[in-house]
Amino acid sequence: MSVTINPYTTLTTPKPADAAKAADTAKGAGTGGNPVADGISEFKQAMEAAEQAAVKTAVTGADPHAMVEALANAEMMLDTAVTIRDKVVEAYQELLRMPV
Repeated sequence: MSVTINPYTTLTTPKPADAAKAADTAKGAGTGGNPVADGISEFKQAMEAAEQAAVKTAVTGADPHAMVEALANAEMMLDTAVTIRDKVVEAYQELLRMPV
């Protein structure tokens, strides 16, 4: 008995744990309770959307314009995350330089 697995459907098939996380995120999203957590959630969603658009375009030949748009959005989000990380590291280094 041989089992064939299509890697493209395996990648795009939602898992029950992911659905539960998405439900929890949807409940807590937009509450304004933690802007850092909201930003990280938006970053993750942008990266997942870009990945899904790239896979759809590669597998089914979907709209390449949508893929380019999603990748541009993901690139902007990544640049923003890197800039924020750099500012946090810079602030931490300034704290270390302060005399005690």
